[in-house]
Amino acid sequence: MLLSKKKPWIFLLVLALLVFPIIGEQSVYLVSIFVMICVYAITAMSLDLLIGFGGQISIGHAGFLSVGSYTAAILASKLVLPFFLVLPITGVITGLIGLLIGLPSVRLSGHFLAVVSLGFGLAIPQIALNWSSLTGGYSGLSVLRPEWLSADIQFIYVIIIITMLITWLLHNILKSRLGRAFVAIRESETAAQATGINLSFYKTLMFVISAFFTGIAGGLYGYWLGFVSPNDFTIVTSFLLLGMIVVGGLASIPGAIIGAIVFTVLPELTKSFIGLTNIIIGIAIVLVILFRPHGLMSLQELLKLKKTREKIIIEKEVTYSD
Repeated sequence: MLLSKKKPWIFLLVLALLVFPIIGEQSVYLVSIFVMICVYAITAMSLDLLIGFGGQISIGHAGFLSVGSYTAAILASKLVLPFFLVLPITGVITGLIGLLIGLPSVRLSGHFLAVVSLGFGLAIPQIALNWSSLTGGYSGLSVLRPEWLSADIQFIYVIIIITMLITWLLHNILKSRLGRAFVAIRESETAAQATGINLSFYKTLMFVISAFFTGIAGGLYGYWLGFVSPNDFTIVTSFLLLGMIVVGGLASIPGAIIGAIVFTVLPELTKSFIGLTNIIIGIAIVLVILFRPHGLMSLQELLKLKKTREKIIIEKEVTYSD
């Protein structure tokens, strides 16, 4: 359980999430950034399950966000389905697309799998652009938000609850037997297979789970903006998602969340300077890879090591003084 250790920072984080919408209600700009942090946090955690914990390369993950947002738009606006029915169906449909992408992973790995996922990420915006009868083409699609979620503050709390629920679910999946199988495959496919792990099943399942939660994130994005278009999630978004989990720390749920926060806020701070955003993001990724290859989460280990050393020094001083 995520709260089993009852760490104070977890409760402080939950408290901050519940209080922020009330404080930031007067600023649509701040609230929009907060929502995008939640969307990217869900997506980054889902991608980290695939890459960080499972060792499967995906560099077209923004395609699943697009599928999720368009699916939600079609179900909500054309079929007029209720919100809490749209989101699960969106996740299931995106998960089925993930199944189709995951099937080649049984025989492919490394850069071969990366090319397949890249092709998927490039294809989805083009499909959305040309399948105008379903997606609206260049005009995009509107997403009807239900009346009971018409107020932004109500919808923000729904997004917060869903984000926390998905975080809890992913945490428990990764701590379960299923998660241990994913890590075993990442460490050595040969050794994992020798212990009885079905590589075909688990590698495909990684893509399905990752796509499922990413689809829900895309659905939340569509509902929040009220509109989706082919240019919402391009291949650049896929690289940005990769940067999030690398900078935050691979194989770490908190690291994925930190990466999502950094790479959502950073572009907002530099967007007034044309071209500066991509330069700063690139520099940040390079610096982290060079000096903190395990991401920003490794700073926590550094602090723990420093405290341990200080404690040892104090104990030695006390011993010598006696």
